[in-house]
Amino acid sequence: MAEKLGIAGSGTIATGLAVVGSASGEVILWARSEASQQRAQAAIEKAASRYEGADVSRITVTTDQTALGDATFLIEAATEDYDVKTPLLQKLAELAGPDAVLSTTTSSLSIEKLAELSGLGDRFVGLHVFNPVPVMKLVEVIFPAAATDATKERTRALVTALDKTGVEVPDTPGFVVNRLLFPYLFSAVQLMEETGLDAKTIDTCMKLGAAHPIGPLALLDVVGLDVSTAIGETIETEIPGLVREKIAAGELGRKTGSGMYPPRA
Repeated sequence: MAEKLGIAGSGTIATGLAVVGSASGEVILWARSEASQQRAQAAIEKAASRYEGADVSRITVTTDQTALGDATFLIEAATEDYDVKTPLLQKLAELAGPDAVLSTTTSSLSIEKLAELSGLGDRFVGLHVFNPVPVMKLVEVIFPAAATDATKERTRALVTALDKTGVEVPDTPGFVVNRLLFPYLFSAVQLMEETGLDAKTIDTCMKLGAAHPIGPLALLDVVGLDVSTAIGETIETEIPGLVREKIAAGELGRKTGSGMYPPRA
């Protein structure tokens, strides 16, 4: 890989990207605190043990944000919120070298707006990767109007180096996958509310009847009910009351041990 990745974030998407990137080049991952640094390091080591070609010796996990200035391709992987992403992207733009490309992993926010807010629109791109990153092959690629040909060429080359399939899509809320996916996922919750069916029953119907590898309610738990709600609001789809109730109760899905599915006994 010709690029040196700099990843701002320490969650599932960030650590997954670090593992995939380590198979072909150097990666710097920035975490906000020592606690998140330790969690990220543990997650990277666990995921790397299952990803062929991963090399944890190529990954530097640090709390020193200035270390990202050495990267040639910066990736922001923070919470799905303009108020969180904007200052981080602006800081990354300050740290970026004169030829560095800046990207965001947003799954639903406007790339044009984020590019403008970053101040680096000509070297900006949206890279919507999917969880779990080491497994999922698709990357939705979204370029702002100001992106240069060089930015586009380097982005396409990076996606290929990460062993992903890049599909260039328009800058519309939710892009393609989430625009189509989340109304379906939330309709499954509405069906639960209307019929009293449990999550396993609905998911079994969709897995066996529609050949889906995972049911809609299990997928909501994987994504996280909080993240799913943020995406749903962005694409202006109705959020079921049950989802909001579970968020208020701290039941966010797999990351908290309980969500649309109850805790395992």
